[in-house]
Amino acid sequence: MKKLSYGMVFFFFLYLCIFSINAFGVTGDVETQFASPGSCPTGLTFDGKYLWNCDRKTDMIYKIDPKDGKAVDSISSPGYRPIGLTWDGKFLWNLDASEETFYIYQIDPKTGVAVKTLWAPCDRPEGLAWDGKYLWIADDRENKIHQISTEDGTTIITIPAPSKYPCGLTYDGKYLWVSDRISNMIYMITPDKGEVILFFDAPAAYARGLAWDGKNLWNADYQTDQIYKLKIFDDQTFSRTDEKEQVLEYTHQFRNYGPGTINDLDIYIAVPENRDNQELLSQIEYAPQPYEFLTDKWGQKVAHYKLADVKTTEFVSVGMKVKAKIFETRYFVFPEKVGNLEDIPSSIKEKYLVDDSKFSITDPFIQQSLRKAVGDETNPYWIARKIFNYVIDHIEYELAGGWNIAPTVLERGTGSCSEYSFVYISMCRASGIPARYVGSVVIRGDDASADEVFHRWVEIYLPNYGWIPVDPSAGDRDLPADQASAIGNLRNAYLVTTTGGGGSEYLEWGYNSNEKWTSKGKCKVYVEHIGEWSPLEK
Repeated sequence: MKKLSYGMVFFFFLYLCIFSINAFGVTGDVETQFASPGSCPTGLTFDGKYLWNCDRKTDMIYKIDPKDGKAVDSISSPGYRPIGLTWDGKFLWNLDASEETFYIYQIDPKTGVAVKTLWAPCDRPEGLAWDGKYLWIADDRENKIHQISTEDGTTIITIPAPSKYPCGLTYDGKYLWVSDRISNMIYMITPDKGEVILFFDAPAAYARGLAWDGKNLWNADYQTDQIYKLKIFDDQTFSRTDEKEQVLEYTHQFRNYGPGTINDLDIYIAVPENRDNQELLSQIEYAPQPYEFLTDKWGQKVAHYKLADVKTTEFVSVGMKVKAKIFETRYFVFPEKVGNLEDIPSSIKEKYLVDDSKFSITDPFIQQSLRKAVGDETNPYWIARKIFNYVIDHIEYELAGGWNIAPTVLERGTGSCSEYSFVYISMCRASGIPARYVGSVVIRGDDASADEVFHRWVEIYLPNYGWIPVDPSAGDRDLPADQASAIGNLRNAYLVTTTGGGGSEYLEWGYNSNEKWTSKGKCKVYVEHIGEWSPLEK
């Protein structure tokens, strides 16, 4: 009886584990997979009931039951190197690369007859998709994606590919999906401008064909010879991967070179907390122990060191040691699922829509720029995205020291990460989107490294999603994928110490740490902040 009870408990526990794994799946997770019919799978499409997959080795196009992965039928490819496939509701369209001139064949799936042939309008075509009226084809050489007519192959519009090696394509009724075989990523992009909305890791190393079945994305991988069914919509809005366990020793040093005396010295060190991108592994160690702990008006906790009569050449050094897990964190924001501005809690609005000296949200230049950037947009995601685009189009990164106010930075056209953040916060708040900044210490390359520059970015509040990171200075790059990597994504290289909505009574406009002092006589003061990283020894 006991054995039976233990066995039942074990299987019940196993069931819960399996259920929990499925329940907490995120966008991009594999729901099921099966072997492709051939050993060189390329194009993939869905006809409403069956998957179709072409194979460049067998020169065949296979009709596959998505329930079990079995090929229920097949037809010969019109060419000798089929690489792209899509379905228009009646016919298959097949991209073939066997000739110097690439062709797109319209195929009757019942007879296998190619009823029409088009010339592919690019030098190195990849992928094929159907949007209900036109075909889409990727250009691997020019990093472009073309919408083309089915009448004669004429290009209708051209948009940038998200990355350098676009491969597979499909259309879900609103967005294009693009696979990249080198970055091993899958991107969701807008068909009008090619803006990347979200992305995730491909299930294997050589993502090629893509297909959309109305709910899930399918991907054929050329290296594993597998076809994967991928979860897209899920209640879990972010993922955490690539965990690191690190030790940060943060030091704030103060030296008085005199000849006068520092009467009073107050040093404030921001206290990091658990966040989506980080977990503290133990209590923070302080050296020496702080005089007290305080909390500023934004809710940021600080360790306060209070000293008096700092004499000439006296050296003060205080700091903390933090042991933490740091994750690569990726948020999956679907614009259509974002609520309205009216849905934002009043407590958030009251705190993070207010003006402050660095923001100047009522400044005429900020207001004029906002009108140009946003127009009549009402969706909070797209308001924030259009402001992001405007900021990176009108500011270039320059680390010159000092933090000017938002209208000055925007009009000047150059700025540091903090100044990008001030401009972005200013325009977001002026548009009705709550925004705040976070400050961090950064792993600079090697896990054992030092940071003396640090980094600040923005978080915006999107209804139905909460606080989402946006880093306009990091997103000021050319490729759409690189721009999107700064929206809702954090590398496993940051320990966030500071969350602020504006000037703080302790940290002022700084982050990580700050100092204040009074002096008598002439004093030359030297201040240094440094974060030293090392992997946590287990």
